[in-house]
Amino acid sequence: MPGRTRSAVERVRSAYARIAEVDRPEVWISLREERDAATEAAVVESRVAAGEPLALAGLVVAVKDNIDVAGLPTTAGSRAFAYEPQADAPAVARLRAAGAIVIGKTNLDQFATGLVGTRSPFGAVRNAWDPERISGGSSSGSAVAVALGVVDLALGTDTAGSGRVPAALNGIVGVKPTIGLIPTTGVVPACRTLDCVTVFARDLVTARSAAEIMAGPDGVDPLSRADAPAPPLDARPVVAVPTPEHLEGLAEGWADAFRGVVARLADEGVDIVEVDIAPLLEAASLLYGGAFVAERTAAVGDFIGAHRDLIGTDLDETVAGIVLAGSDARATDYFRDRERLERLGLEGRDRLGGAVALLTPTTTWHPTIAEVAADPVGANSRMGRYTNFANLLDLSALAVPAGFVGGLPFGVMLTGATFADRTLAQLAERIVAPAIDVLVVGAHLRGQPLNVQLVEAGGTFVDDVRTSADYRLYALATTPPKPGLARSSAGGAPIAGEVWRLPAAGFARFVAALPQPMGIGAVVLEDGRTVAGFLCEALALEGADDITAHGGWRAFRESLA
Repeated sequence: MPGRTRSAVERVRSAYARIAEVDRPEVWISLREERDAATEAAVVESRVAAGEPLALAGLVVAVKDNIDVAGLPTTAGSRAFAYEPQADAPAVARLRAAGAIVIGKTNLDQFATGLVGTRSPFGAVRNAWDPERISGGSSSGSAVAVALGVVDLALGTDTAGSGRVPAALNGIVGVKPTIGLIPTTGVVPACRTLDCVTVFARDLVTARSAAEIMAGPDGVDPLSRADAPAPPLDARPVVAVPTPEHLEGLAEGWADAFRGVVARLADEGVDIVEVDIAPLLEAASLLYGGAFVAERTAAVGDFIGAHRDLIGTDLDETVAGIVLAGSDARATDYFRDRERLERLGLEGRDRLGGAVALLTPTTTWHPTIAEVAADPVGANSRMGRYTNFANLLDLSALAVPAGFVGGLPFGVMLTGATFADRTLAQLAERIVAPAIDVLVVGAHLRGQPLNVQLVEAGGTFVDDVRTSADYRLYALATTPPKPGLARSSAGGAPIAGEVWRLPAAGFARFVAALPQPMGIGAVVLEDGRTVAGFLCEALALEGADDITAHGGWRAFRESLA
């Protein structure tokens, strides 16, 4: 996986340090003790040392709290509902068998009912980029834990878009597999026949690797099934996009951003066709506007009905209203809606023709927490325009980041046929350019005045590091104060810094804005890696104070206090 350089124990320690640093308590419902997770990490290291091939060795994982993890309660977002599972869900067990370490359970829209991330007695989960805005749901905590760099990957679930909308709003990858590829044994159902276990990660390789590891029947879930992969992509694949009327009502700047992604795919050799997706959008309306909502009632309706006194406290009022409303659906309504869905699905597939995927924005807007509070149902309904039909029609989907608009992430989604999961990943590679790791040692460090420039470029913190002992650090006479890093043939000392990961487009913007005498060059780290990093022109170092002995910019600044 990209960026895996630390030992499993070191990675676990850094995850808990990051939890304290970001101070987002609403992300978590329960956390393991750090010493317990570190002990498990040490076992992983021993297995690797013994020659055991572990594909996810040392990666840190968060799990949505409607998925069982042995030793931690499963709440599904309700304290009254909580129970103690006796075993890991198969999805979790398979990750752990591959060397991943679970550190905790994450907050969610209660009973996985919502796309906003605010419907929880454990608190609204704030967006990773703007705490005034929603994180998206229902897999809210999992997405934010990944986006903030606390964990390497996280599990969510998806019925209406809960594994895709939070990915888009937090600038990460969200894999929604074909229904049944990953068993849902040990998952509290929202709609049992439509639910999927999903994966969040900051890069496509990690997300897809985890999905592959978790896939395969478990002999318990009657809906689990073996993969039947779609054929490889043609040399010039065809991708459908919505006709203009179905892109109306997007957040400001998103339509232009979407057209940019379409143009980039066309430049990559993809044939683009416009398609009227009205039948698919009509099918999407059936998820909550038809009898299918009764499956939510079948899942947790009895529990909510028996605990009506908790509505408004431990039970979210909006969620309770949605779940209990399914009691009004009749069997005849279900069969009529089922036939309508099948006909709409057939028409939608016919319109897509020979396209291997449908490309859309993942969602339509990014509201504030206050906007959702003012209109809980209406605001949520807008979120699922492009996501609600996928599981109803047994389709695969993949959400990927596609840049920033107004300083906030913008994401797109590829939706494909049943078992087209790998095909979608191949297409997504043409959208998501490789990320670039950059070393910073001064004013761009976390907490320093220019760190915002990295964040605005889409950067995410990766690791605290030190250079090799071949570098010297100088204090430059600049405003704000900045250091200059230079490699010295006479030797130097390890200099403390941070590695940040930027998308290619963000890296280009960041480098273009660098003022003299700063530049980007190759920097060798203490562990032998070479990354891009800030270096200073030699001319600017003449007369500058050599502060190498302090070992880093923060230590030097602290010495002045």
